[in-house]
Amino acid sequence: MQKGFARPGYFFIDASGIIREKFFEAKYRERLTGNSIISKLFPELGQEVTETVEAAHLQLALEQSDRAGVPGTRITLVAEVRLPPDVHVYAPGTQGYKPIHLALDAMREMELKPAIYPVAKILYLPVIKEKVPVFDGTFRISQDVKVSSSSEFWGSLGKDGKNFTIAGKLEYQACDKSICYLPASVPVKWELHVFPLDRTRAPVDIRHK
Repeated sequence: MQKGFARPGYFFIDASGIIREKFFEAKYRERLTGNSIISKLFPELGQEVTETVEAAHLQLALEQSDRAGVPGTRITLVAEVRLPPDVHVYAPGTQGYKPIHLALDAMREMELKPAIYPVAKILYLPVIKEKVPVFDGTFRISQDVKVSSSSEFWGSLGKDGKNFTIAGKLEYQACDKSICYLPASVPVKWELHVFPLDRTRAPVDIRHK
């Protein structure tokens, strides 16, 4: 059925003409936006801050690659965590502590991809002679979200599209040099407007024969 279909994708070519990265999706209905690609290659350029949240022992900046999309669009959501000096949180996979975890609520209209965490630092705790993976300073957690491409969803958008709230929570346990504070949870949310697909056919003269 899909034989001969054009597949959208991106190549990142450096100043020497060498292909450094490529981004293609296996499903032709699923496609990254240009802003989402930029956010992966150059995180400091690719997202727009949509909200800043003050929470216990940290500040949270919520960002997103796009404020609008269409069925099949794959956008990138980011939670940038800013910790005070000498404060750390535990990385995913840490045993015996509450690791940081970005948990988005399931939605029929959106497919949630796995969250991506940065590379953890190893912290040595001399009192208990233990090494644990942690994050400190400022770091980013990103997660791609794909808008549903089902025909049923297309038909529900109407002419002007609909607004959707992607919500969830960030769970973590902050510690400093002398104390580990109680585990905390802060709500997070992003707003996305989904427009219907433009189904207008190309002019007859340029259609594929």
